[in-house]
Amino acid sequence: MWDPFDYTSIIDAMKDCSGLFYTFEPLQDQQPSYDEFAAEVEVRTAHNVLEACAQTETIARVVFTSSITAVVWRENRKSTADVDERHWSDPNFCRKYKLWHALAKTVSEKTAWALAMDRGVDMVSINAGLVMGQELGPSSPYLKGAAEMYEEGTLVAVDLKFLVDAHVCAYECASAYGRYLCFNHVINSPADALDLVRVLSPDDTPSPTSSGDLRLSKQKIQNKKLNQLMVEISSGEIMSAAH
Repeated sequence: MWDPFDYTSIIDAMKDCSGLFYTFEPLQDQQPSYDEFAAEVEVRTAHNVLEACAQTETIARVVFTSSITAVVWRENRKSTADVDERHWSDPNFCRKYKLWHALAKTVSEKTAWALAMDRGVDMVSINAGLVMGQELGPSSPYLKGAAEMYEEGTLVAVDLKFLVDAHVCAYECASAYGRYLCFNHVINSPADALDLVRVLSPDDTPSPTSSGDLRLSKQKIQNKKLNQLMVEISSGEIMSAAH
C-alpha cells in the first residue's frame, strides 16, 4: 500500500515496474466538496509520483491521465480556433471562477510535464473527456461550466472502454509523444444534451421541451492526433475516435 504523500512508499510500490498508468480522482464522498485544497493535494501527488518514477530505473514510460478541463478554460475562448492538445487552461482563470477540477488537472499535469522533462522520464498524457460510467452523476466536478462548454462546442465525453484502449495505445506505441485529447462523444445538440441528462439523473426523465433553450453548437475541439495513434497501433482493425 502506498501513500501519495510518502515518497518512499511510492518508490517501494513501483519497484521493478516497467510502466505506470497514473490517474488521480478524489474519493467519491469527497467529490461534492472538491475545492482548492483538493487541487493542491492532486498537484502534490503528481509531483511525488513523477519524482519517484525518475528514481525508478525500470520505468520505461508513464501514461498520465489528465482531463479536457486542463485544455478548454481561459479568457477569450470564443476567439480561439479549434481546441486541440496544444492548448492549456489558464490557472488564474480557473481560480477566478472556482473551476477547481480544471485547476487541479491543469497544474498537476503541468507539474508532471516539468518533472518529466527535467528528469528525463518518458511520459505521455491522455486528456480525457467526461468519463461515462455507473458512478457518473450531476455532482461530478468535471461538469462545472458544462453549459459554457456546450455553447462553445467543447463538451465531450468518453466511454470507459475507449479510454482504456487509448491508454494502452499510448503505452505500447513507441512513437507516442506529448498530449492526446481523448473522447468519442461530442455533446453539441439538444438531443445529445438530453441523453447526457438521462445518464446523469436516470430517475428524472426530462421531456424534449427541457432542451428548448438549447441550440446546435459547432464542434470546436479536435482529437485527430489520438485518432492517428490508434489507427497506427491497431492490428488490422481501425479504432477511430470522434472528430
